[in-house]
Amino acid sequence: MKPKPEPYGALLALALAAGAVACPAAAQDSDWPKHGRDAAETRYSPLDQINTGNVDRLEVAWNWEIPKTGARLETTPLVVDGVLYGTAALSFVFALDAVTGDEIWRWDPAIPTDENGGPRACCGDVNRGVALHGDKVIVGLLDGRLVALDRADGSVRWTTHTTVPGSDYTITGAPRVIGDAVVIGNGGAEYGVRGYVTAYEVETGEQLWRTYTVPGNPADGFESQSMRAAAETWTGEWWIAGGGGTVWDAMAVDPEADLIYIGTGNGSPWSRDNRSPGGGDNLYLAAILALDPADGAIRWHYQTTPGDDWDYTATQPLMLLDLEIDGREREVIVQAPKNGFFYVVDRITGELVSAEAFADDLTWATHVDPESGRPVETPEARYGMTGKPVYLAPGPSGAHNWPTMSWNPGAGLVYIPATNNNYYYEKLPTFDYQPGIWNTGTVRENTGQRPSRPGLNGPPNLLLAWDPAENREVWRVVAEGGHGGTVSTGGDLVFWGTGTRLAALDARTGEELWSAEVGREAGSPVTYATGGRQYVSVAAALT
Repeated sequence: MKPKPEPYGALLALALAAGAVACPAAAQDSDWPKHGRDAAETRYSPLDQINTGNVDRLEVAWNWEIPKTGARLETTPLVVDGVLYGTAALSFVFALDAVTGDEIWRWDPAIPTDENGGPRACCGDVNRGVALHGDKVIVGLLDGRLVALDRADGSVRWTTHTTVPGSDYTITGAPRVIGDAVVIGNGGAEYGVRGYVTAYEVETGEQLWRTYTVPGNPADGFESQSMRAAAETWTGEWWIAGGGGTVWDAMAVDPEADLIYIGTGNGSPWSRDNRSPGGGDNLYLAAILALDPADGAIRWHYQTTPGDDWDYTATQPLMLLDLEIDGREREVIVQAPKNGFFYVVDRITGELVSAEAFADDLTWATHVDPESGRPVETPEARYGMTGKPVYLAPGPSGAHNWPTMSWNPGAGLVYIPATNNNYYYEKLPTFDYQPGIWNTGTVRENTGQRPSRPGLNGPPNLLLAWDPAENREVWRVVAEGGHGGTVSTGGDLVFWGTGTRLAALDARTGEELWSAEVGREAGSPVTYATGGRQYVSVAAALT
């Protein structure tokens, strides 16, 4: 028998065919310098050399084989001054010439896989990208290190441990830079950790502040008044299993408001009745937090899923928008988290503006009460309290997960890579925290006694065009298999990964105008211009 080939992938760049370029791309607005392109994480580029009238002449300009793909490729490449910086599985980092695809440097931290003694990652050895600041490329590693590399040659400038070495924390998300600080979170709630974010001095790696997202053991004291208040919403000995609330992805920055926003994850364990037997909201799980970038203090919070019982994280992409809503200009933060509702929240005060269901399959709650801002749960949703196992939608993979949203200001639409699914929730009769394995507090093995899984109302995967001002769907396109992230452009286009293809859609109507086979799964596409030519780039696994 032949050995199974190692998976590999490619980073592709596409551009218009020769003769299709009517005018050179503008020099301004040509880079993709941040994870979401801008601090607001809109993933919108005003570049319009590639547009609805000529996108059908898009062709591959170059491709570069990625040596490590792991579970899948979720990276968002950054492009500045003609150089593209990206990541792959096991925190592998590379720099390429953005015009030719020629390799400039690569850096491999040599992190072993889980099977070979490496970090235990809940959901794959992925990495979503780097941050850039001056002459440094900053990356979070799967084993918990934060490393600054030299932009010119990839050599290590500084390294710091953001977690205790050997612990069950991991890093898969991209760092964010605000001022002279770089902020990074972590993952690992399934293994029993306590979530936090940390800011480091970008030039030296020295820790500036750390903010925990859930309280620790009260006997050890509280790090802040926010943690003291949060502890009032927990019961039992929650700290033994860590509590969860990890910040493994979403962040956004508002420099004018002087706030950094983070999204927090699920509880550890999932089951609230095994985590906090007396109930409670369990702050600050499954919440959007606004932090002071000077010291990390929590300025406000909005909890999308109080007392999370279902792994409904709020770590999905965040986006800052200025919208006219009901005749009034509003500065808002929007999110489509796992729980299936699209939230519009005042980003200065944390007040809920509106929340509407975007998932076709949503059975854990009927709606979000506009007065209290809380979900109205269905009678069967609290499976631990009722003692009755139940299929609920969405399941722990969520109605939206890591695939990136994008915004088109001309169309006034947010593009959501959405998912419909359900899951069987059953509380473990007894729960004892066990280090080194998944601790969900639920029965995960199907012994054949479960009822048949209910059918779904909606397609498994789709792209939704969503009007955030009116909080409603405008159009949808069904995915062919899985899907990846999105980018929207001034050419009235939305690019997204659907099945094994990268497709370009009309941003206003959803009509597919172009597509190309790129591989098994696509990450998050970006667009940039250099040398008068606009490119679209995406990482995709090929085997």
